[in-house]
Amino acid sequence: MQFEVWAPQADRVTLECDGVTRALERDPERPGWWWGEAEAREGSRYGFALDDGPVLPDPRSRRQPDGPDGLSAVVDHERYAWRAQWRGRPLAGAVLYELHVGTYTPQGTLDAAAERLGHLAELGVTHVELMPLTPFPGTHGWGYEGVSLWAVHEPYGGPEALKRFVDRAHELGLGVVLDVVHNHFGPSGNYLPVFGPYLTDTHHTPWGAAVNLDAPGSDEVRDFLIGSALAWLRDYRLDGLRLDAVHALVDTRALHFLEELSTAVDALAAEVGRPLFLVAESDLNDPRLITPRSEGGLGLHAQWNDDFHHALHTTLTGEAQGYYADFARAPLGGLAKTLTGGYFHDGTYSSFRERHHGRPLDRARVAGHRLLGYGQTHDQIGNRAQGDRLSALISPGLLACAATLILTAPFTPMLFMGEEWAAGTPWQFFTDHTDPELAEAVRQGRRREFAAHGWKEEDVPDPQDHATRDRSCLDWSEPEREPHARVLAWYRQLLALRHAQPDLTDPDLADTKVAFDEERRWIAFRRGDVLVAVNLASEPADLPLGVPHARVLAAWEPVDTPGEDGVVRVPGESGVVLLQA
Repeated sequence: MQFEVWAPQADRVTLECDGVTRALERDPERPGWWWGEAEAREGSRYGFALDDGPVLPDPRSRRQPDGPDGLSAVVDHERYAWRAQWRGRPLAGAVLYELHVGTYTPQGTLDAAAERLGHLAELGVTHVELMPLTPFPGTHGWGYEGVSLWAVHEPYGGPEALKRFVDRAHELGLGVVLDVVHNHFGPSGNYLPVFGPYLTDTHHTPWGAAVNLDAPGSDEVRDFLIGSALAWLRDYRLDGLRLDAVHALVDTRALHFLEELSTAVDALAAEVGRPLFLVAESDLNDPRLITPRSEGGLGLHAQWNDDFHHALHTTLTGEAQGYYADFARAPLGGLAKTLTGGYFHDGTYSSFRERHHGRPLDRARVAGHRLLGYGQTHDQIGNRAQGDRLSALISPGLLACAATLILTAPFTPMLFMGEEWAAGTPWQFFTDHTDPELAEAVRQGRRREFAAHGWKEEDVPDPQDHATRDRSCLDWSEPEREPHARVLAWYRQLLALRHAQPDLTDPDLADTKVAFDEERRWIAFRRGDVLVAVNLASEPADLPLGVPHARVLAAWEPVDTPGEDGVVRVPGESGVVLLQA
């Protein structure tokens, strides 16, 4: 078997494989690369030593059986016998479901999560979006501190378990999307800087030195990241990738890394004959991200839309701290703006940033499904001091209003696990760092962060306490009892409507027409022949829809058909979906 590694600064590189050491040779065709052959099989342990230093894991390791600090293991991807005959599911018309493997079930494994996929197929989602799976220290964590970008966290089950999960999802008709992190590497077990200039001081990010996308040596770093992305899509038959915080990918080159990545993914999709897509997390409000490359954009297929979330959250809760301040002045107006224009900040002044922010979307060129709309995500829950979900903040009626807006909006909806039944469990920030100094630094940093916002130290959960993770696991007995069962039934009904009514997946953003009353707290919008009305006030409201005798398709509380005057009476804290007769 041939082994190779990029180590441009080394004068000597050796390979240790199954206890046997041999020197590698420089590759005459590829500067900085070393290669050699050794006997190896599935599971063989190996690593590289640079200039007689310690044996380190392969930067392109496919498996880390003993964690980020251990030796790598050989993986033969051809050994797995795939069962599902999968042709893929495109992003247009999709409904995503964000899932954290470590807390989706108490067992916290991919196999245990796979046993619960039938619930998602019955719910009506189309794709499962897995939070990061790359190896990190310890057993439990969010996954954003991964270091081996080609491997699967061993406590989750390793490579074979991911293939079994994907196979089962595909058998049920569910696509699988993976959250990948290209903007930084974890602080523990990160040996990449030993091998080469994977980081650069030319730019800085919230995590320190930036990933090297434009400094000397960046060609190989970009190839490393793109190769990892393609490997997930090809070797594990994934359907898409969510790209974490792309605004932190600093790249001054004429060909931006994201454009290069989208080009490679589109080429792979053509090669394998099934749709593949990239979804960016970005706070830039820059439509070039999701504009096709042929039109001068970067060619990503979609992005998270935090503006919709912030407007919705502020409308539901009245919270006005931090970035919510921009939306709190007129929350329903902000919500209406996002429903029709995608972005709230489209060149407007942001008081949170103390500057103007964003630029307008061209609604004639950007399809609505290229924006993901959601009311809860791992970030928006877990980065609260106590990880409290919306279900801990508002009534079941308002939760139903939120679901109505999310699942009928002109965006691709995304749910966070447990949201569909108003889960009573929090989702808190937890880590399992094995380095005592790093563990204490994270613990104290979390406490300082929230102390600045008035929280008492003892009220901020200790991220290193295993009980913090345990509290965050879903309680699968909840969906069978009230009020959870009623909320779950509402989500199922709305999702069934979304799939049954073509107007609800119409990609034309400009076709959405909105009316609202800030003072009386109601909002209504029309998409083709479908009308949606939501009353957020506690008292009933008469909403002038202007469409007489529209048929009620779904209502949280009983609603009568509008009369000749086109007015519909919507009970307090309730939503209704109607179809023009």
